[in-house]
Amino acid sequence: MTAIVWLVVALLAVAALWLGVWPVLRVYRKYRGTRIITCPETKRAAAVEVDARRAALSLARGKMSLRLRDCSRWPERQGCGQECLGQIEKAPADCLLRSILAKWYAGKACVICRKPIPEFDWLDLDWLEHRPGLLDHEGKPLAWEDFRPEQLAEALDTHWPICWDCHLAEIFRHGHPELVTDRPVH
Repeated sequence: MTAIVWLVVALLAVAALWLGVWPVLRVYRKYRGTRIITCPETKRAAAVEVDARRAALSLARGKMSLRLRDCSRWPERQGCGQECLGQIEKAPADCLLRSILAKWYAGKACVICRKPIPEFDWLDLDWLEHRPGLLDHEGKPLAWEDFRPEQLAEALDTHWPICWDCHLAEIFRHGHPELVTDRPVH
């Protein structure tokens, strides 16, 4: 009989812990990651990161509080009032860089081969290693890492989407033009 009582007590303790931890974990997941906001001071794109750990811990203490952990305008403007947090509170997923990229590529096809760009799957490690790229007006292939986050958001207005295969082929073509022979398609 005492084993059943201990089991019930243990289950209640796990449930209470889970109910207390779950909201904290949700806040942490909700606010982690690079976001692109419009800086209230300059009216230009800026890349920011919310201190997701602090937000989650503040929720555990009773009242959630958002603060920036990093901003592309720092250290010069580190003393700002962080008014941009209102944009993040209003639509936390919409300003997340990975959401912006997923939305931009959605339904698009590669400008070179015309194949559809696969849907984003941030949990698929193979997909993360074979991400689509961008093609500039001169035909130069670019990876996301070629841009600072706030520049990447602006580049989406001026560049075209290319699939991973074409991105890789174009990198080779631009790096070793003497080894490439173009053949016309009949």
